[in-house]
Amino acid sequence: MEPPTKKIRTDSGSPEQESKLESPLSTIHDIATLRSVITPPPQSRQVASSCPDAKNESNVPDTIPTSSTPSSIPPKVIESPIQLSHIRDLPTSKGYNVDTVRLRDILGDPMIRECWQFNYLHDVDFVMSQFDEDMRDLIKVKVVHGSWQRENATKMRIEEACARYPNVEPIVAYMPEPFGTHHSKIMVLLRHDDLAQVIIHTANMIAQDWTNMTQAVWRSPLLPQKLSSAPARDMPIGSGARFKRDFLAYLRAYGPSKTGPLVQELETYDFGAVRGALVASVPSKQHASESNSDEGTLWGWLALKDLMSRIPIKAANKEGKESLKKPHIVTQISSVATLGQTEKWLKEVFFKALSPSSPPSQQPKHSIIFPTPDEIRRSIDGYTSGASIHMKTQSAAQQKQLTYMRPYLCQWAGDGLTNGTCIDISGDEPPKREAGRARAAPHIKTYIRFRDEGMESMDWAMISSANLSTQAWGAGVNSGGEVRICSWEIGVVVWPGLFEEEGKGAVMVPTFQKDCPSPSEGEEKGKEDAASVVVGFRMPYNLPLTPYGASDEPWCATASYELPDWRGQRWIV
Repeated sequence: MEPPTKKIRTDSGSPEQESKLESPLSTIHDIATLRSVITPPPQSRQVASSCPDAKNESNVPDTIPTSSTPSSIPPKVIESPIQLSHIRDLPTSKGYNVDTVRLRDILGDPMIRECWQFNYLHDVDFVMSQFDEDMRDLIKVKVVHGSWQRENATKMRIEEACARYPNVEPIVAYMPEPFGTHHSKIMVLLRHDDLAQVIIHTANMIAQDWTNMTQAVWRSPLLPQKLSSAPARDMPIGSGARFKRDFLAYLRAYGPSKTGPLVQELETYDFGAVRGALVASVPSKQHASESNSDEGTLWGWLALKDLMSRIPIKAANKEGKESLKKPHIVTQISSVATLGQTEKWLKEVFFKALSPSSPPSQQPKHSIIFPTPDEIRRSIDGYTSGASIHMKTQSAAQQKQLTYMRPYLCQWAGDGLTNGTCIDISGDEPPKREAGRARAAPHIKTYIRFRDEGMESMDWAMISSANLSTQAWGAGVNSGGEVRICSWEIGVVVWPGLFEEEGKGAVMVPTFQKDCPSPSEGEEKGKEDAASVVVGFRMPYNLPLTPYGASDEPWCATASYELPDWRGQRWIV
C-alpha cells in the first residue's frame, strides 16, 4: 500500500503547532535544487573496461552465452545496470551521490516527444516541472493510474491537474480486483530522433520520492527503430527479444483502448540491446500448470519461479564440488501486507519461487530488510518518510505474522540502537561496506541472491515495484489450481551471464557509493572466478546485514510514536 494522510505533532502538541502532513500529491518541493543546464545527452552510456559514465549495449547480440573459460587478459569491469536516485539533502562533501540519477536527468532531455507515465501516485505539476522548459508544452504526456472510482479524490486531483495542460492525458488502468492497486512504475520515452527508451524504477511520481527517499532506476539502452521483419523465434531468457515480447504482453493487458497506440509504436523498435528479464504482474488468474514462459508470458510468482529455474547458478566452490557455503537471498522492501496466519505462503510459495531448483543441502538462507522506528526517526525527512512504508503490527493476527517473520528481519541502516544511540562500527569484523543510504529511508525494492553468506558476489539481482504481498505476487494455488493476482507490478532481473563476452565467464559484485567496481577489485574477482567480465551492482544498503535485536520492531505507519524524530516531530495517528 502507499502513503495515507497522516498527522505530525511537535513536542508541545499544541493546536497551533499541530499540522496536517500534506499529501505527497499536493506537495511540490522547491525544484531549483534539481535543475541543471540541460544539453542533449549521448544516445546511450558506453560499456567499457574503464566504466565511463555511459552504457552502450547496441551491439549486443540477441543471444545469451552461458559457458565460461579462464583468460589471462585482465577482466573488463562494467558499471551497475541499475542506478540509485540522487538524495537532495545528503552532504555533498561525502560523495554519496556519485553515479546517481535525478528525475530531471531523465525527463529533461529536449529530444523527448512523447512520455508515458505508469504509476501509483502522480503529482502532474511536479512531473511537468521536470521536462525541458522549452519543450514541456509540446511533449505528449500520458498519465496511467489506477484510481477508477468516479468520486475518488486522487482521480479527481489527477484529472484537474491534467486539464491544466493541453498536452497531458489521464488514462485509467483496468482494475478488476477490489484489493488491487496500479503499482507499476514505468516511463516510456519516445524521441524525435526515432529512438525509444524504457525506464523501470521504484519511485512514485511525487517530489518526496525523488528527493530524500532511496530509490532505484533501470534504464534500457536507447532503442532504434528497425526495418520490418519476421518476429524472432529464438528468444532466450534475458535476451532483448524475450524482454520485448513480455513487455508488450504486459502493455496489452491494459486493453487496446488504453495502451494500443503505445504497443503499436513499440512494435517497430529493436530491443536487441536489452540485457535483462522482465518479471511483472497484471490482475489475472493463471493456472499453476501454465508454468512455462516459452509458451507465453507468465505473471507474478509463477513468472519469478520460471525465471529463477533458468538462470545459470555458478557453484560457490571453484572445484565444482557441492559447496558448504549456502547462498543468501535478501528481500528488501518498503511494505509488507497480510501474508496469512502461518508462514506457508512466505516459505512454500514465495521463497520457493526465488529458489526453485536448489538441492536440500543448498537451500538459501533468507533475510528480509525492513526499517525500524528508530531508523525512520533518524532518516532525512524523519517521520514524514514513514508515510510511504507499511507493515501493520497491532492486531493479534498481525502480531502472529510478525512472530514467524521475525527470524528473517534485518535493519535498514544497521547503525542504531532502540534508544537512538549509535553503534561504533569502526571495529566491525568483517568491516562494514557502506552504501551511503542509511539516512535516506527506503522506498526501493530489491531482491538479491548472493552466492554465499560472505556476500562478495551475486547470482542474480532484481529491482521491482512489488513489495511483499499476495496481491502483488499472487496468492497460493487455490482448489481449482489457479493463482490469483490483484495488482499491476513490474521489475527487471539481471545476472552475470547476461554480460559475458565471447562465451567467457562473468561475475557480478556489489558496489558501494559508486556504480563501477574498482579495477583492482575487478581483477581480483575475475581471477578468482575465472571471469573475463566483472559487473557491478549498486547497493542501497550496508553489508554485512544487521539482524533485528530482541527489542527491535518494524516501523508501523498506523501506530503512534511519542518519541520525537530528529526534527522534533511526533507521529500521532
